[in-house]
Formats: sequence, C-alpha cells, structure tokens
Amino acid sequence: MTTSAELIEMSERRSAHNYHPLPVVIHEAHGAWVTDVDGKRYLDCLSGYSSLNFGHGHPKIIEAARTQLERLTLTSRAFYHDQFAQFCAGLGDLTGKDMILPMNTGAEAVETAIKVARKWGYEVKGVEPDQANIIVMEGNFHGRTTTIVSFSTDPEAHDNYGPYTPGFRLVPYGSAEAIRRAVDANTVAVLVEPIQGEAGVLVPPDGYLSEIRELCTAQGILMVADEVQSGLGRTGQTFACDFEGVVPDIYILGKALGGGVVPVSAIAADREILGVVQPGQHGSTFGGNPLACAVGIAVIELLNTGEFQARAAKLGEVLHARLRELVGKGVVEVRGRGLWAGIDVDPNLATGREVSKALLARSVLAKDTHGSTIRLAPPIVVSEEDLIWAVSQLADALYALS
Repeated sequence: MTTSAELIEMSERRSAHNYHPLPVVIHEAHGAWVTDVDGKRYLDCLSGYSSLNFGHGHPKIIEAARTQLERLTLTSRAFYHDQFAQFCAGLGDLTGKDMILPMNTGAEAVETAIKVARKWGYEVKGVEPDQANIIVMEGNFHGRTTTIVSFSTDPEAHDNYGPYTPGFRLVPYGSAEAIRRAVDANTVAVLVEPIQGEAGVLVPPDGYLSEIRELCTAQGILMVADEVQSGLGRTGQTFACDFEGVVPDIYILGKALGGGVVPVSAIAADREILGVVQPGQHGSTFGGNPLACAVGIAVIELLNTGEFQARAAKLGEVLHARLRELVGKGVVEVRGRGLWAGIDVDPNLATGREVSKALLARSVLAKDTHGSTIRLAPPIVVSEEDLIWAVSQLADALYALS
C-alpha cells in the first residue's frame, strides 16, 4: 500500500505547485469527519471552503447523485433535460428571483455576473459602448480568472498576470461613502461579498449592505452579491444579505450548491436583468447538466426546511462564545457569523500555517489565510460536542506554541 509520504512526494513532483496543502492525505469522509490513508481521523473544520455545508456524503445528496448517475449525466444545453426546470424553479424560489443562469464554478458565476451587468448597462441603462465600470472592494476574493484577478488587491492572486482587464473601481470594504464617491454615469454595478471570506471572514459594519442597496436603487445600479462562500446556510441565514433584509439584484452562488459532490454554480436575477442574455451570447457545455441539477435540487430541498440555517445559527453562538474566551490567550480578534470564523492569532506567537499544522497534529483540519489568520468553517452537521472539542484543540495548540 502506498504511504501518505509517498503520495505527498508524488503529488509535489507531478503537479503544479499552485496550492500548499497541509501534509495529510485524505482517503474517506462521513459527516464532519475525514480519515487519512493511514487510518487517522480528523474533524473537518474547513468544509472545502464552505462547499461541504451539509457534510461529507449527506445521504439525500448522495442518493440524488447516485440515481442521476445511473440515468443521465450530460446533454449539453443544446437540449432540455428533465432535471433542469425543477432546478431553476427551485433556486429561483429560494432566491426570490425570476430566472437562473447555471454554470459550474464560483469564478464562472462571477464572470457571468460581470458580463450580464455590463450587457444590462449598455442595453438597458444606456451606457456608452465600452465605458461601463463596476465598483469592487479592496480585499475581495471572487476567483482567479484573468478578469477577476485584474481587480484583486492580493499580490499573490494579482501580480504577473497582466495586462489586466479594465473597467473596475476599487474602494475600501465597509465604506458605503467610498462607493458613493466612486459612482459615475457609467457605473453599472457594485460587486460585493456580504462577508469577505478569503480576507479573513471580515464582517462589514451594520447597515453597510442596506446602504449599498439604497445607493444602487437610487442611482440605477445593480447590486451584485457574491454569496459563493457566505450563502446557503453557512452564516445561520440562507444568505448573508438576509441579516440586513437586503435583496441584491444578482445573487452569485456556488460551492455548497454542489453539495460537495460536483461543481455547481449559478447567478439568480429578475427577468429585466437576465433577459438581456440571448441564445449564443453566453454558455457552458457542463453548466446546468443533469447531474449538477439533480444534486442542486437535493441541496435546495435541504435548505427549504430551514433546519440547516437554524442549526448554523445555534452552533455559531457556541463557536463564537468559545473562541472569544481565547482572546488575550494567543488570539487577538475573532470575527464571523454562524459556523464561520476568522481568528487572528498573535503574530508574535505563530503564523496561521503554524497554527494549522499544530491543529492537524491534534486531528483538526483548518487552514490559514493571510499572515496569522486562520479560518474555521465546520460542516453544519457537526455535533456541538465535536465543535467544543475543536476549539479546545485550538486552545491547546496556542498554549503549546506560546
């Protein structure tokens, strides 16, 4: 049997080094727990960056995938298939929107939203050709395509990929006034993460999203909310925008929409926005495929019960209360909502990666982001006892590093 060390060495030798994984080789997983090739179990507190909100191998999602795998997996959008209408209707009802445009990855969905916003700007708002601009936020993370990294402020994501796509205006995250100052007659959209995940689970000031909504409505601009990580139950609401009762013009969804089984993403908007897209103007061979739609339908049905949103809210209170007890004990600050937390470790104590490796040694999977910040995002199916145990492992790791 090939050992974990051999598999890691082979991976490093034969794959591009665009990731820096922690030294663990996962073999199987159920619920909130995974097992490596050596038989050691770990509590998954990353959830595939919120792709596994419903845990590994949720029975309803797996059954939907298995049934569909045995029947039909791909037609392309050249034809209708029998899962497509239900998926679009279900996601439309969940978001309260008229229409859905399905894609595969979150980055594809963001690119789709950018294209739709620009097209709407030219054809509906009346912006002069090639003059549209979109306001975006410092510290953003929307994916890694050439256009998206053009407006990234993260040097690792941005540098040495030019020439860059024009048409974006960067403003500080959390300042509605900065957005107001950046708006001009050619502004077609404001693209915002309701909570910035990659930046360290940054929650904006209360009222920020409401102010963006009001500004966009008053100025005739589309509010585009990237809920790829924050949406679908993670924060204790269906969408993070729900905390302020805000409904954006376009939702961008992904990750958990595929249930941890297949890549599924989509944008959701009303007819006067998505109606600008006509046949042949945008598409994807795999977007909205039968397998993706079957899995997406199962995810939507889980969310429709409200059980997962309520569970994330309840367990989130436990998580954040326990984490706040660590402030001053190796932790500088804790942020987040629901089962999603950004933890700033004292940089004099350790880097985020060092803390993540210390957690790995204690059977907890977590990942650093920038500097000395780590993120926790366990599956919503995690038990309260396991959640408390995970925080105790973090406390032990910080103590050992001090």
